[in-house]
Amino acid sequence: MTLDELIQRVEKARLRRSEHLIVQIVAVTKYTDNLEVLKKLFNDGQRAFGENRVQDMEKKVKGLEELPIEWHFIGNLQKNKINKLLKLNPFMIQSINSFELAEVVNKRAKKPIRCLLEINSSKEPTKHGLEPEKAIDTYLKIKEELPNINLQGVMTIGAHTDDEKEIRKSFRLTYNIFDKLKPYGAKICSMGMSGDFEIAVEEGSNMIRVGSALIKDYM
Repeated sequence: MTLDELIQRVEKARLRRSEHLIVQIVAVTKYTDNLEVLKKLFNDGQRAFGENRVQDMEKKVKGLEELPIEWHFIGNLQKNKINKLLKLNPFMIQSINSFELAEVVNKRAKKPIRCLLEINSSKEPTKHGLEPEKAIDTYLKIKEELPNINLQGVMTIGAHTDDEKEIRKSFRLTYNIFDKLKPYGAKICSMGMSGDFEIAVEEGSNMIRVGSALIKDYM
């Protein structure tokens, strides 16, 4: 689907939730190495791009450095890739999935960096992220102890199933944690990808990460 079509679908889902909800779209770039594809998306108005792998992000950031793109790192961050990622000066790291990882990033960062706390709301063993029960305590501990981690909210990946009830349940759980963190400055609830972004928005997501559904139309 084109960016316009995606925006229209987000708009309908947003209004089903609340006319006051504002949803940001992060275009996930892992499905293409073709910079021309990303330029087309940029020319259509897309400004936030997300990448899963540090080495792929490095190529894209350098190849598109003349464009004012907001780069989000959304994949699992290995400790041996932190320095390389920080050199790219990402707009945001969405995948801080433990206090230990936050500690290492905090130590190596030369300035505060925007981050989201990743929650494994579906409790699937194949997924990264904090157990929901530990999320609030960990969030507050990071805020209190790690000055270079500028926590902005939370992120999750919906339950990997065709059962809409289970998908909603995982999003609702994350949104409830986000809601409890709002008094501590949480502004972003990043939930929803190509297959479930409408459900995520209906459950309160204000940032979606859409790749395959969007990129294919530009290739």
